[in-house]
Amino acid sequence: MSVISSAFESQTIKTFAEFLQRVDYSFINSLKADPKATTDGHDHKSRQVFSGHYVPVTPTPLPEPQYIGHSKKLFDEMGLSHELAFDKKFQRLFSGDITVAREPMLSVGWATGYALSIYGTEYIQQCPFGTGNGYGDGRAISVFEGLLKGRRWEMQLKGGGPTPYCRGADGRAVLRSSVREFLAQEYMHALGIPTSRSLMLFVSRSETVRRPWYSNNSRSINPDSLFDNPTAITTRVAPSFLRVGQLELFARRVRSNAHAGALNELNMIVKHLIKREYSQAIDPGLSFEDQVVELAVLFRERLISMVTNWMRVGFCQGNFNSDNCAAGGFTLDYGPFGFCEMFNPRFQPWTGGGEHFSFFNQPVAAEVNFHMFLESIRPLLIGNSDALARLDQIRESFAEIMNQELECMWVKKLGLKSYDPILINELIKLMHLSRVDYTIFFRTLSHIPNELTDLKRSFYMPSSEQVDAQWTSWLKRWRNSISCTDTKVTSAAMKRTNPKYTWREWLIAPAYKKAEQGEYSLIKELQTLLGNPYDEQSPEIEKKYDCLKPMEFFNAGGISHYSCSS
Repeated sequence: MSVISSAFESQTIKTFAEFLQRVDYSFINSLKADPKATTDGHDHKSRQVFSGHYVPVTPTPLPEPQYIGHSKKLFDEMGLSHELAFDKKFQRLFSGDITVAREPMLSVGWATGYALSIYGTEYIQQCPFGTGNGYGDGRAISVFEGLLKGRRWEMQLKGGGPTPYCRGADGRAVLRSSVREFLAQEYMHALGIPTSRSLMLFVSRSETVRRPWYSNNSRSINPDSLFDNPTAITTRVAPSFLRVGQLELFARRVRSNAHAGALNELNMIVKHLIKREYSQAIDPGLSFEDQVVELAVLFRERLISMVTNWMRVGFCQGNFNSDNCAAGGFTLDYGPFGFCEMFNPRFQPWTGGGEHFSFFNQPVAAEVNFHMFLESIRPLLIGNSDALARLDQIRESFAEIMNQELECMWVKKLGLKSYDPILINELIKLMHLSRVDYTIFFRTLSHIPNELTDLKRSFYMPSSEQVDAQWTSWLKRWRNSISCTDTKVTSAAMKRTNPKYTWREWLIAPAYKKAEQGEYSLIKELQTLLGNPYDEQSPEIEKKYDCLKPMEFFNAGGISHYSCSS
């Protein structure tokens, strides 16, 4: 990068015109559009897409959009002035009106197709045509890709209207799910876990869509009523939105000889993935086959690290299919997610998820997605027996490396000198027996308590003398096992691992309910709280947010469990 361009990149972007100058379309410039797509982007009806990497499509603007908020931290990271969030053209773009675009920005966005695998089983039932050629971004439309402060970012409107992949739906997102995603992505980033990010959130003052959801005080497993919901658009941001499911789509077409250019399209998108997400780690001087093998190693590393960190903070993705698994190795898709409050290894907030995507099963789900990733890149190595053998070795070592990383995670979480399987397994049994609050327990433990009384504030289940005796014995052995004689050092390290504040759905729901009435103060309060999850905060905030889940919210529809109706 030249001195001039470097200085250009470091400048704070204050106007919409300056923002437009930062576009750089690596995805659409290096990959192929669907040859049957329109050039003007007016392609909003469900149809089959047989080839190409994307479909040019224009978003559908929100009627009477109203700004709710933006991520100040992300704006700062990208070098965007906060005044830009209130620029009329900037707001129009990120509420779905791409007609404000001027050169060099394009006046069309793009949507991508992908395949679906659930726990290693390929599915086409979700495709309305029963072929797999109609499954993809049904309401997510990318509108910008560019370089900001020397980093590449892609900006995608969630709820931006129908695309050819909409499967007959309206392409909209409701305010409830949009608020959740807007807050959750930035919370995950503040936890130190790779994730897509949140740019802005808008709601329509006049448009509603009808969706099933839970009535007040519902104890139903599935939504029991239909409601009119305000529509919303949240802009999510990432280095790319390439998914394992995308690679799968092209690999399936290669296997089925879907068309003459199938192998080339797979080759192109894998090369793009390497350049887009792994260019700093993969030597471009290597042969393409060696680059593909190195890609597998690096993706394994990122995927394992991400899932290990999910376990550390109590996050359950809920629907960890291959289409919800980012090929860049970061957290993607904030629909059916939740954070474990009362400890349960089988915690699963999404009613459609099943135990295979529950909290403690996520490492196995990750391994299955990794297998689908390897199967997708395998056709590029046919004829190279050495590369294929190395790919098999990479696959076979996944579980062992995952276990090693999980052990390291427990060591840090507990402040231990080394991994102690007996101590940790006993702890997990006691946590389940006493129904501890996952976050409160480990944060309290981070203070290195001497007495069991301190830990009991995290218990949902009343304790018996027998259980207390087991806890007391465990606590004594744990204190003898921690990593440093200076407990202050150990405590500080544990507090950097164990957050003080977690996502509690019963405290999030009031924010999106108030937002439906045009009141956004709770969203802003939660932005501040969740943006600093490891920090001690005011006594008022602690009293409100650092507490056990009230009994009334257990088994409550829309709080303890929910469908993906969004």
